[in-house]
Amino acid sequence: MLAMHYRIPLPADYDMAVIRERVSRGGPLLDDYAGLGLKAFLVREKGVDGSPVNEYAPFYLWSDTAGAASFLWGGDGFGGIVRDFGRPAVHTWIGGSAIAGPARDSPARYAVRVVEPLPADVDPAAPAAAVEASLSARRSEDGLHTLAYGIDPASWQLVTFALHGDRPDPRAGELFQVLHLSAPALDALPAAVHSRQRIAR
Repeated sequence: MLAMHYRIPLPADYDMAVIRERVSRGGPLLDDYAGLGLKAFLVREKGVDGSPVNEYAPFYLWSDTAGAASFLWGGDGFGGIVRDFGRPAVHTWIGGSAIAGPARDSPARYAVRVVEPLPADVDPAAPAAAVEASLSARRSEDGLHTLAYGIDPASWQLVTFALHGDRPDPRAGELFQVLHLSAPALDALPAAVHSRQRIAR
């Protein structure tokens, strides 16, 4: 699994109806995109849910990295972002797991993203196992649609991403509205990370 996120900052007086219309037209085009676990079309609106800014900020979980490559530079969609807004930095994390919540079959209306550094100079296996356990313990959380995490092995930053049907506590992290959710391969995302090799010690 590959997690991917980019952010388009918009002026404080930007008419967010433009973004809503963009997503209304373009969102369904990815509803059957090969290799896409999910794309959450996210926005923050200045003055709404405590946001200080206007921002368009899609978040992706890919079940197939070839699908991500096709999207970014195969002419399958990212070119529209580059044309209309310039080329943003695309942050990526190697995905750990994606956990289904009790609201998986209901519309996702909000998302929460948290990014934090891993402890320095430690084997990443320990913090990865800890976050696996922590997220698994949340799988029965009311209103939870999907919960996932990933690690960037260049910066050693951990991202957790949650989709909710109801508005969560805004203190949980960066809060976004979900305008549309494309999830053609959601069930193909890994539910856990398992060792592929037994190492003698």
